Amino acid sequence: MKTEAGVKAVELRELWRRYRTTGDDRAKEALVLAYAPLVKYVAGRLGSGLPAHVEEADLISYGLSGLTAAVERFDPGREIKFETFAIPRVRGAILDELRALDWVPRTVRARARQLERANVRLEGRLLRAPSDDELAAELGIKVDELHDALLEISRSTIVALDELWSSQDRGGDQVSLLETVADLEAPDPQAVFDTLERRQQISQAILALPERERLVIALYYYEELTLREIGEVLGVTESRVSQMHAKAALRLRSKLAAELD
Repeated sequence: MKTEAGVKAVELRELWRRYRTTGDDRAKEALVLAYAPLVKYVAGRLGSGLPAHVEEADLISYGLSGLTAAVERFDPGREIKFETFAIPRVRGAILDELRALDWVPRTVRARARQLERANVRLEGRLLRAPSDDELAAELGIKVDELHDALLEISRSTIVALDELWSSQDRGGDQVSLLETVADLEAPDPQAVFDTLERRQQISQAILALPERERLVIALYYYEELTLREIGEVLGVTESRVSQMHAKAALRLRSKLAAELD
């Protein structure tokens, strides 16, 4: 007797066969419906770092276009799971729409640039990552004001990180380097080299982070813990985790931007 999971797998294979061989729109719609939980998962992850006025339902709506595109482009014959192929594209669709809406206030963007520049100056002088006290002094503000700024910036950092850690495949899709990159049938050698080089740069930049910030990045992006769960692991508040996440993102962006100059 087949298990429920086994029956579902057989049904999915049949849907993929029908869609790929006949272009059956009903099969396509069934596939999108079957994989719709991926969109809710990605939207939930992204939504945890966005302002309260950004509705999860809107994120899901944006992500569905990415899921549909993934269904249209996926080749079941390749040795890659559809989930691995689709998640970066769902994320990319959501982030593209958020960028188009430009939901981050100009003042927050300006403050983020100020923090990045201050971090670069201090790292150049100190030859290490600056502390909160040092960064606040460089900016001429109090540490509490720095923390408040980091909390504001943390609402936009998730987009900044995805912009920073991205690569263009030959079809124009944005693929986060924190996700598994799909293996192209006919990869562009230069694109492959650029991706590997960027991976190495990112790895080195992450290793240069202070230990707790490096741990936040690892737990959030690799272990997929929420900010609240990371706070429980580190024994700090969720707000403090948001600050560390924002600061780590700023350090990474400034370091990689300096390497590209």
